[in-house]
Amino acid sequence: MTKLAVVLFNLGGPDSLEAVKPFLFNLFRDRSIIDLPAIARYPLAALISTTREKTAQANYAIMGGRSPLRPETERQAAALEGLLNATAPDVEARCFIAMRYWDPFAKATAQAVAAFAPDEIVLLPLYPQYSTTTTASSLKDWRGVYRGPGRSRTVCCYPTEAGLIEAHSSAIRSVWDAAGQPGGLRLLFSAHGLPQKIVDGGDPYRAQIEATAAAIAARLPELADWRVCFQSRVGRLQWLTPSTDDEIRRAGAEGKGVLVAPIAFVSEHVETLVELDCEYAELAREVGCAPYLRARTPGVDESFIAGLGRAALKALERPDGTAPHGPWRCPAGHAKCALRAGAGQ
Repeated sequence: MTKLAVVLFNLGGPDSLEAVKPFLFNLFRDRSIIDLPAIARYPLAALISTTREKTAQANYAIMGGRSPLRPETERQAAALEGLLNATAPDVEARCFIAMRYWDPFAKATAQAVAAFAPDEIVLLPLYPQYSTTTTASSLKDWRGVYRGPGRSRTVCCYPTEAGLIEAHSSAIRSVWDAAGQPGGLRLLFSAHGLPQKIVDGGDPYRAQIEATAAAIAARLPELADWRVCFQSRVGRLQWLTPSTDDEIRRAGAEGKGVLVAPIAFVSEHVETLVELDCEYAELAREVGCAPYLRARTPGVDESFIAGLGRAALKALERPDGTAPHGPWRCPAGHAKCALRAGAGQ
């Protein structure tokens, strides 16, 4: 039996209202998020976490005082572990979770993986689309703390993985059907935004988001009016456009409703349950954008979990190193692509 450790990476989220401020501090002190020397970055992170604490606490209060991201990720890990052990009889698989900005941190997870003493390790981010601000940051964090055994391979991205695309397509179609298949509807593929300068610097995130959207749209010819947009803008920098809120206003002005699909997220959390379900739903009412519909994230959808399983097992067939799962390759011009830059190095 081959002992396989699959490490699932995600952002993490505060597990109490008291944890909101330190969570924000951990987020903004990451150099992948604010590219300044530590002497400037740490005080700035402290300032941001302090000034945003109350607003962020109010958002988490809407969700019961804590982020649902960890329990959702634990369910995904359990589902993937069960699938791997059922479909790969020569493998003893264990799935572990490493969060970037809150428990369980990579250091504790690394100790648990080392105690398992795996023969093989697959590093599998729960960010389908690669970015230096998410996947690369998590991988760098992991490689700085893991000292145990096992030959390691990294799945850097899987933006067009069949199971991911099917899970999103099914969720969108389900919401549309439940609403009575309304006409005059625009499908908005909403992704977490990034500062434009990060993408201009060679980050392939936008290209991968657009590839995911196009693959989903190809399965939904009945929803031919679709656009990619970006949410969660913070600060004064120019962020990726168009913004999701601007697209909702545009749809309202054109007499259209929208169906919002959060395609950069695989779990429900504050950006979906508060920003999309509360803030943008209210905006839609204000600007006459009706109906306002929202598709769920993949979660433990069988197609999505099967796709993660394929990604993990396929990675075992190749030599050590980093590679996308499936046929996706970043177009030329993306210098920060994981294959070109060395993910997490």
